[in-house]
Amino acid sequence: MKSGNRSSAAKGNGAPKNVDEYLADVPEPARSTLNKMRAAIRSAVPPEATETISYGMPAFKHKGVLVWFAAFSNHCSFFPTASVIEAFQNELKGFSTSKGTIHFPVDEPLPAALVKKIVKARLAEKARKKQG
Repeated sequence: MKSGNRSSAAKGNGAPKNVDEYLADVPEPARSTLNKMRAAIRSAVPPEATETISYGMPAFKHKGVLVWFAAFSNHCSFFPTASVIEAFQNELKGFSTSKGTIHFPVDEPLPAALVKKIVKARLAEKARKKQG
């Protein structure tokens, strides 16, 4: 039976129950890369934000899901939503992006400072949507 992660590198016995379980199934060097990303995200979200598994991928929640991140066979991805990616397109030059995804090498995490700025922009976007 296949895991619910489709092409994700985290292949285990079914869908992971939490982020630690997901990361335990990710081979190196992607696991270290995602752990660095996880730490950068954690440092940018409010203390009450929680980690969860959403769509079979690790995610951070604060008044709804903020961002996702995942390992795949040939790359890692960060999913902060399309509008946030658009806002950071200049800083993301050199990285492969698509509508809602930033791809980066399994052995080369996105710069932590950029991850934090993107997460803070995502928090601000969610706050604006809640007010409007």
